[in-house]
Amino acid sequence: MGSKSELVHKLQQDILMWQGFKPASAACAERIGLGAIEDAFPGGVFPKRAIHEFITVFPEDAAASDGFIAGVLSNLMKDGAACMWISTARRLFPASLSAFNVEPERIIFMDVATEKDALWIMEEALRCEGLAAVVAEVDGLSLIESRRLQLAVEESGVTGFILRKDARRMASTIATARWQISPLPSVLENGMPGLGFPRWQVELLKVRNGIPGNWIMEWAGEGFLEVKRVLQQDGWREDEKRKIG
Repeated sequence: MGSKSELVHKLQQDILMWQGFKPASAACAERIGLGAIEDAFPGGVFPKRAIHEFITVFPEDAAASDGFIAGVLSNLMKDGAACMWISTARRLFPASLSAFNVEPERIIFMDVATEKDALWIMEEALRCEGLAAVVAEVDGLSLIESRRLQLAVEESGVTGFILRKDARRMASTIATARWQISPLPSVLENGMPGLGFPRWQVELLKVRNGIPGNWIMEWAGEGFLEVKRVLQQDGWREDEKRKIG
């Protein structure tokens, strides 16, 4: 029989595994290309068997969250799995997902009349092990509803993404992580005309058993880049980019 502290540590590790956090030995093999963001999670790996909550009060934040989630989906769906996207008022243009290496035909879009229907469909879809992820756009999410969704992902291992749109209905939930993605101006390379790659301010507001943080990320066609702002002696700021995916 081990000591009390050893038993407590073992129980903590078991709980983290049930919540979708992998031990350190499995972290390197299961990282999905988010760099330092993944280091904020226990074991240094993005939890797939979990509910991730995105705060999208403003339309521009919703669009930025759609893009960031699409970048994550490109990794979660790389083995050929499908994803379900549920909404009562969807604004996402399916063809735009191809810019993030996601094939639109592998997304099952469910447009329903009420949020009650959206949450019921999401719970049922999260129990389907054949899906890589389920995304739902809702105004709010109660503690009880989030608990039901978390129980569903713990059974199947499917990743759940909730986009919450109403700031007046920000009740506490048991989501593993709470994110806020804000758009940033794109930066052109070498004076080229047009628009640069999508760039975001990524805030991890809450993470269970992890460390919240703030990063600048860019999608560079094939994966995420982490952007660091460096202040030069002449007062100008330069961007240093590091490929992480």
